[in-house]
Amino acid sequence: MTSQEASTEPANFTHQIRVGWGDCDPAQIAYTGRLPWFALEAIDAWWEHVLGGDGWFQMELDRGTGTPFVHMSIDFRSPVTPRHRLICEVWPCKLGGNSIAFRVNARQDGKLCFEGKFVCVFIAPETFTTKPAPPDIRDIVTPLLRPE
Repeated sequence: MTSQEASTEPANFTHQIRVGWGDCDPAQIAYTGRLPWFALEAIDAWWEHVLGGDGWFQMELDRGTGTPFVHMSIDFRSPVTPRHRLICEVWPCKLGGNSIAFRVNARQDGKLCFEGKFVCVFIAPETFTTKPAPPDIRDIVTPLLRPE
């Protein structure tokens, strides 16, 4: 692709995380339980980015849509340490009738540390029952879908 050609791929969204000493175990690497936390923080930042500042808190309380997780899987590739910022690339990879799936690839100093898939369902918070993806969210997410 030349610099004059338009890309049909959506821009990559990345979220930067400062890994601190308190995130680490005695082996001086990030405690395993922190890695899903980092991924979920990055997904929430993605929502804030695409919804003009509204993350999970506002989605549930102000928009009437919860998104609890029904699946998480992470493959570990390299240890995460406090030496470098953790750069989490986030993108939606599937939008179902009442669910959404995300991919998160996390790198430090250019090296892949972990990659994961995270699936949530859309719910009505007051009844905790599934509901269809809201049309406004569907309109925002659909053009941003990328393959896994």
